[in-house]
Amino acid sequence: MKTGEAGVVLERTMQALRAHHLAVSILPDVPAPPEDKAGTWLRVGRGRGSSSYSVVVKRRLTPSSLGAVLAQLRQPADAGQPPVLLITDHVNPPLAERLQESQQQFADAAGNAYLETADFLVLIRGRKPDAKQIALRASRGFSNSRLKVLFALICDPQLAAAPYRSIAAAANVALGSLPAVVAELQRDESLLVQHRQRRLNASKRLLDEWAQAYAIGLRGRTLSGRHVAGNFAGWRDWHLHTAHARWGGEPAARLLGCDLQPGVLTLYGDRLPARLVADGHLAPAGPADYQGLLELRKPFWGETLAAGAGPQTVPPALIYADLLATGNVRCCAAAQTIYESFLARAFPLR
Repeated sequence: MKTGEAGVVLERTMQALRAHHLAVSILPDVPAPPEDKAGTWLRVGRGRGSSSYSVVVKRRLTPSSLGAVLAQLRQPADAGQPPVLLITDHVNPPLAERLQESQQQFADAAGNAYLETADFLVLIRGRKPDAKQIALRASRGFSNSRLKVLFALICDPQLAAAPYRSIAAAANVALGSLPAVVAELQRDESLLVQHRQRRLNASKRLLDEWAQAYAIGLRGRTLSGRHVAGNFAGWRDWHLHTAHARWGGEPAARLLGCDLQPGVLTLYGDRLPARLVADGHLAPAGPADYQGLLELRKPFWGETLAAGAGPQTVPPALIYADLLATGNVRCCAAAQTIYESFLARAFPLR
């Protein structure tokens, strides 16, 4: 999110909190947050009680992005940092309930809030955004080209120093789009240039920001089909040719050692081979089908990124993002396991 947009959301949220008879002020000598990073501190009070918060602004909070957002907010805080207050444009009632269950305090520009301190409790749900807020939410975030390029760099950080042609091939984007995407990544310091060499500014924050943006944007476009699997329980014995399809999401996590029984099977591939249809007893799913599902998703990357952490899986970063996108507590725990086992060394907490 651009810094200006973050400032607009923050200002509107402060006005909404004041409308609830809360005293809200920005603490002096603390800089405004660059994009989504915590920087601004707020003091929120009622009567003689008050509490200080470090602010993180997130736009377009959705069920599919909530897991990635919570993963970002749960990173260890700097010494002396007050608790994080999530600021966003709108939190609907189901999301508000999930945030409260996760003990994540929040406030939005529509007037919804969950604040819990030793001195007061504020819990407001169900307020809808006005037309101006809806227009702000509709503004563009990460482009598909940027998401694809960043995914390629996350899968292969050494690719950052490669020629544009190699990056474009790995990311499956047009070569002509690379200069603008790379310039944008350099502006927000996702890419750094040292001694005339580009390198990825790899961190868990970058990984989580990509996972959140992927959940909001590109992920929905990858879904090409839903199928009911009559042989759902036997999925591990299906004959999977990795040239045609690879496991993602929950089954991939299971194959990589997570203690997770899949509730939905995710396959990335251009089509379902006849042998796989027969093995899984697959049939097209209807709108009312929610059990024993297989989701077929289109690969969005180039051939050089086909290999995953296991012989039958997509890359760990995509498994991580898909697990977080479910919003399911067990899947989010599995995502943390995937991070610790396959991603933490390259994308450390900092």
